[in-house]
Amino acid sequence: MSGQGAFPVLDPASVEPRRGARYPEHLRAAFATREKRVLGDPLGLTNFGVNLVHMPPGSESALRHWHTREDEFVIVIEGELTLLTNAGETILGPGMAAGFPAGKADGHCLVNRSGRDAVYLEVGDRRAGDEVTYPDVDLAAIWRDGGRVYVHKDGRHY
Repeated sequence: MSGQGAFPVLDPASVEPRRGARYPEHLRAAFATREKRVLGDPLGLTNFGVNLVHMPPGSESALRHWHTREDEFVIVIEGELTLLTNAGETILGPGMAAGFPAGKADGHCLVNRSGRDAVYLEVGDRRAGDEVTYPDVDLAAIWRDGGRVYVHKDGRHY
């Protein structure tokens, strides 16, 4: 970060990327090459999160999901991504954005089906108590002890 407090500036390339996903092991394969650079935290943001996400061909952003309390917003910067929702599929190119209101039971994710890398920015509001539903797999993220934990849909812990 430049300016050391004088300017709230960050070069995303200076942030170490987080690779893969934190899902239970048997659900991680499609996300192994996805890279997220967490931009909001080093800038001191606490009310919402901002991630710069790099997705090589064949990678996915997340399991299809929806949040109980958290709004999400994405905007494609480079490449082409396929947005999957309950309504079907939509191609998003550079400059196209999508939003997912909290509490709307419309599972969504992005998939890179193109032959080149894609980059997008994602923003979420970090609501305490937010829980996540994954309609296509036996997984839920519930709020416990100040954070999310993964459980089976019947409540058993992974």
